[in-house]
Amino acid sequence: MIHELRAALLGISSYRALMEEPLMGSVRRLLDALVKNRGEEALEAYTDVFYRLRREGNMGLGEWIWDKLRYLESPYPTALGTGVCDPALESAARRDIETLALLAGLDCDRLISSMAKRLAEEFAPVLAGLPRWRAGAPFTFQSLTEFYRVHGAGRFARYRAFLWSDGALIPVADPDCPAEEEMLGYTLQREQVIANTRAFLEGRRVNDVLLYGDSGTGKSATVKALLSVPGFDRLRLIEVQKDGLRDMAGLIRSLAGRQQRFILFIDDLAFDQDDRTYSVVKTILEGGLEKRPDNVAIYATSNRRLLVRQTFSDRAGDEVDAQETIQEKTALSDRFGLRIPYLGLSKGEFLDLVEKLARRKGMDVDAADLRREAVKWDMKFPGRTPRGAWQFLASLSAK
Repeated sequence: MIHELRAALLGISSYRALMEEPLMGSVRRLLDALVKNRGEEALEAYTDVFYRLRREGNMGLGEWIWDKLRYLESPYPTALGTGVCDPALESAARRDIETLALLAGLDCDRLISSMAKRLAEEFAPVLAGLPRWRAGAPFTFQSLTEFYRVHGAGRFARYRAFLWSDGALIPVADPDCPAEEEMLGYTLQREQVIANTRAFLEGRRVNDVLLYGDSGTGKSATVKALLSVPGFDRLRLIEVQKDGLRDMAGLIRSLAGRQQRFILFIDDLAFDQDDRTYSVVKTILEGGLEKRPDNVAIYATSNRRLLVRQTFSDRAGDEVDAQETIQEKTALSDRFGLRIPYLGLSKGEFLDLVEKLARRKGMDVDAADLRREAVKWDMKFPGRTPRGAWQFLASLSAK
């Protein structure tokens, strides 16, 4: 059994990345040592396997392998996600999975018994006290294939939110995604964003989206909350940092052909007149020679409708066609097909929101007194937004 399993592991082909994991290196050293009658090497490799399993929080090899098979990039799930039919690859993947299932089911007592035959008697107490890991394979070729068809593989199967910065894609394990009941006001605006995103997930061609308006109105929260909308499981959100705008074309290229749908989220988008990243974003929105993949959309927020900052000196310069240049630079927002304003609330809307939030927080305050205090707050700190309402209530709690 051990000889055959060692030989089969040498033949792993479609999941070579798994064999490069340190833990699998220890497994191979264990089997090699047993085959070559090196008992002490086998003992050392055995303890290393147990240590690595527990360090990663796994009770057994099967559990560890199942996790790695789902989330390591490999050719078979990639082919499934892109619709490529490759019988040779499928056959190789099936054979690999069957081999790994045999490995996961290998009983620790058999390994210890094999080591005992290769070690001196003084090792008997050590072998008797060795810890065991759980045997069993919680996966089959069919179950893995179904997982790949639904979720894909690799980091986009494990995570739903990412940061793109300095040319690197950084997973966000616990993204700040407010639920629907946490969103305040601006229902019509959010419905437009959700409808556009739903059409995007259904495979239809949709508009890029710009949410603009007053600070604190919930523009960013509207985009982040998309990850908590029921039925949006295939959606992945990638927040593009300012320093990542220059490399955004490369990011978009890397997302082509994947089964997930990607929103590239640019928060607080604004440019100075000489900002070189302006032309990068402009080209991506307009479309250059290289076609943008159908599974990528751009959503941005800004406190400015025109996105490009202007000064009086820009208008008083000596350029012959200065007005045309100004219009060209300030028209970037027009390249977003869907532009949704988030303006400050009216006085009545602000007071209604304050009262609603106070009830949600369980504050025992007379409604008339609450509204009167809110008016005073608004006079001192103008900004009728959900953020302003929360700040007002926090000030009351502090008193």
